[in-house]
Order: sequence, then C-alpha cells, then structure tokens
Amino acid sequence: MRTMGLDKAALRIIDANLNRSAEGLRVIEDVARLVLNHEALSGELKTLRHRLVQTGASLQIDLVWSRDAARDVGRDIQVQGEAATRDLQSIIVANSRRSQESLRVLEEMAKAPGIPAGLDPERFKQARFRLYAIEQEILALLLRRDKLRRLFGLYVVVDGHWLKGRSHAAVTRQAIEGGARVIQLREKSVAKKRLLPLARELRRICLESNVLFVINDYLDVALDCEADGLHVGQDDLPVAAARKLLRPHQILGCSASTVEEALAAQSEGADHIGVGSIFTTSTKDVNVVGIESLREIKRAVSVPVVAIGGINRENVAAVMEAGADAAAVITAVTAAEDPARAARDLVKIVEGK
Repeated sequence: MRTMGLDKAALRIIDANLNRSAEGLRVIEDVARLVLNHEALSGELKTLRHRLVQTGASLQIDLVWSRDAARDVGRDIQVQGEAATRDLQSIIVANSRRSQESLRVLEEMAKAPGIPAGLDPERFKQARFRLYAIEQEILALLLRRDKLRRLFGLYVVVDGHWLKGRSHAAVTRQAIEGGARVIQLREKSVAKKRLLPLARELRRICLESNVLFVINDYLDVALDCEADGLHVGQDDLPVAAARKLLRPHQILGCSASTVEEALAAQSEGADHIGVGSIFTTSTKDVNVVGIESLREIKRAVSVPVVAIGGINRENVAAVMEAGADAAAVITAVTAAEDPARAARDLVKIVEGK
C-alpha cells in the first residue's frame, strides 16, 4: 500500500501534522460556532478543516497504516510552565499556533520528492496565512464579548460642564472609587487638540481599575486613545459606518428612543442600545420616553440596554426593574459634592448591594 517515494517516517510526519492541524481547527471552529454564534467564521473554518484532510483514498490509507501511537515518544512529553487551565482567548491562541505550526510542517513536507499531487504546498501556505487572520478576528470578537459582559451597573457620563471646577480625572477617579463600571467622556465644547490628551488620561485611569471607557460621538478620539468603545446618537455617524471604522474589539453603542430605532441600530452593528431620555433632565433638551418605552425596547432587542436621562437615587430602582442592564447618570454623580459617595449610593440600588 506504500505511496511511491515516501518512507514510513515521512508518512508519520504528514499524518501527525494533518491530524494536529485539523484538531486545532476544530477547537477554533467550535468557539466560533457555539460561543460567538458566528455563522460565517464557523462555516469557513469547517470548510478549511475538511479541505485539509482531503488527501485521496490511497494516501489516506497509507497515512493510517504509518501510525505508531503506542510507541510515539512525544505522547507523554509535558511542556514546563504550560498552564493547567486556560480562558477562551488562551485556548484560541494555543490551537491557532498548533494548526499554524502543523501547516508549516505540511507545507515543507509537500515539497519533498515523491509527494502525491493531493499534498500541495501552496494550499497549506494559503490555509496558514488565512488562519493568522481568523485568529486575530476571533480574539477581537471574544474581547468585544467580554467587554459587553462587563457592561452593567452604574455608567457615569463625565461632562466638564457639570464638574463644578473639578478636573475630569479627579471626578472620574471618585466615580470609579464609588463603584462605576463604565465611564463615558462626553465633551462637545472642547477642541480636539485638548480633548485627545484628556481622553488618553481618562483611558489610563479606567484601564488601571478595569473599568470600561467609552467616547461619545468622536470616532477619531476613540481610535486614538484606544477606548473600549464609542457611543453615537441618531444624528451622529451612522452605526454601520462606525462599526466598519472601529477596531473589531471596540464596542459600539447607539442611542434610541423607539423600538424601531433600537432594532435598526442592532441590525446595523450596535453592540448595545442607550435608551432615553427616561425622565426629564437638565443636561440637554430631549424627548422623554419614559419607563414603558424602556421595557418595550428591552423586550425587542437581544443586546444590552443602557438607560439614561434624569436618573437619580429616587428613580434608579424603577429603571433597573424595567430591565436596564446599566443606568447611565451625569449630574447625579459628577455634580454631587461627593461624587464617590453619590456613586456608591447609586451602586447599592443598581446592583442590590
């Protein structure tokens, strides 16, 4: 049955690396399919995996018969320092490397004399380079997913107009001390030249405390400071355009006051919906949508919902009972005499502490 020109050692190398690459791809495929629910990526990975193992019936039989698993010296080798447990991101990296390295071996082995036409070095090379890109995309999607899972609780919007002469950094630190889970920088009256260093400073503060940092409206600023996300309104940059321009790991929020607006934003790529104004507010002239609209939008969409507008200690419980994943406040924290204490009082209600 031996394939002409190939000895058993060469067959064992090819067989081991075909199996190794397929095994790694299967793990990545299952994460794309069952964790991320990403139809396109899981379909592409499945196709890639099936094409790699298509070697022709005769060669496949030779490969199977070349195996000597019982006496494989590499079977029980333990890598020093290898983690006993891994998170999903580490699993993707480990299995991507496993497949990529195997594909490189196959590419080289396919150049040896006597290799059948079914083992095309260019096919393995193209698969390897495509997997580099897929690994990056899946890691970005996992990072985005993890950020969305952290999008809950108290969401504080920092606007210089309400800081009573205090610095953005000081109030941000106090809000985080009080338990804020998300900080959004919203500055419409500050020149970009001054806004960029401010955004970088607040991003650094949030990063140190493992708090999400979001930029309101300005895509260029969100990209420059590597913010966790961007929030846009109905009259700002369209959601589809923003999603295309943002980095894959950055989350995107969009304001909505009706079910129709919320569903449209979700379909265009919004990761979460900001619903408001729930109550009357002194921060700007807005249309009040009320608690019932919040309930309707929460029922209609599958992404997290952030309630905003006039929220304070007296009404935040009703907002959370209506289904909000997070409650966004401005003056209730940033205009308070003691922002940390104000945030702490709200967190006790929002998170039931």
